[in-house]
Amino acid sequence: MRTTTRSGTLALSDLRHSRRALRAERARVARWRRLLRARMDLAVAAALMPDPLGYDTGGVLPVDAGAGLPSAVELVSAVRDGAPPAELDRLESLRELDRRLATYESTVVRALHGTTDEFIRRLAMDPVAGLRGLADIP
Repeated sequence: MRTTTRSGTLALSDLRHSRRALRAERARVARWRRLLRARMDLAVAAALMPDPLGYDTGGVLPVDAGAGLPSAVELVSAVRDGAPPAELDRLESLRELDRRLATYESTVVRALHGTTDEFIRRLAMDPVAGLRGLADIP
């Protein structure tokens, strides 16, 4: 339940709660964006495999450097395993989802900044008010 002051503004405790909720939402949207970008990276990586390791070192590595090196077949299998061949076809839809999340994230960040600015402005006017509700201060 939000509490307003006589001037019609939110109580500091409500501003604090709003900031907490907005920070949590910002963290959630950031995680979803990281997951989408990781999915896009995997789609591209699975389609465009890098060159095999250890073939063009020109004798600059010790002879036994590649002793524990996985084979190119093992690496390709590990990256492509479970990835459907049409994964690249999904890139545009993944990018569109990321664009939409970016727009939402921007809105959340603006709201968080606005709430934080108001919280700081109110604390600057009455620093003791920030302690009310946290401890037994009248």
